[in-house]
Amino acid sequence: MGLVTGVAVLVILGGVFMLGKSMGKGGDVANNNAALGAGQPTQPTQPTQPTADATKVASVSADDHVRGNQNAKITMVEYSDFQCPYCARFHPTVQQLLAAYPDDLRVVYRHFPLRSIHPLAQKAAEASECASDQGKFWEMHDKLFELNTAGTFTLDKINAAAGEIGLNTSAFTSCLDGGSKAALVEADYQNGLAAGVSGTPGSFINSEYIPGALPFEQLKSAVDAQL
Repeated sequence: MGLVTGVAVLVILGGVFMLGKSMGKGGDVANNNAALGAGQPTQPTQPTQPTADATKVASVSADDHVRGNQNAKITMVEYSDFQCPYCARFHPTVQQLLAAYPDDLRVVYRHFPLRSIHPLAQKAAEASECASDQGKFWEMHDKLFELNTAGTFTLDKINAAAGEIGLNTSAFTSCLDGGSKAALVEADYQNGLAAGVSGTPGSFINSEYIPGALPFEQLKSAVDAQL
């Protein structure tokens, strides 16, 4: 018992000595971490830009919604969500790009509703397709982004937009309530997933993937590079 007691005393004294030594150096957790991380990067490396495979983007067909010169050299396929605030911000940039390249660029709009965070995105996409049945896809497209920007994006406002752009509201409501366009929207969404799109807006300028709502100058550079 005497031996055990002596060992215990030595252990306690040693601990007190080491604690004092540590406190003499400041006892700073940050300093300890710095010492442990010596030779390691002080800042985390930035993640690489998301990549996607343009070869998996469905070819442009007669069923696609195309804006600009139908025979343009450059095709921009935009996967987007009408309720996404970044998509609404990107909308005038795309219009500016089309105006800058009236002969060389066409834009194809495809649906990529982020339903888990934008509860009206699916119905908004269907609404644009119901409007397309009456030859007014782009009018509804622009109106939906207008509602988004104004902060008035509700189902009632989407239904009201049909009358504002001159649709037969009875046919529009029947189409939207019936859900007949859900499969078409889902087909666009699945194609976007297959190509590697994971967020909106996600676009392809020919073979180059453009993630996010990039500013005009960057988009222009991408078009110029393709030209």
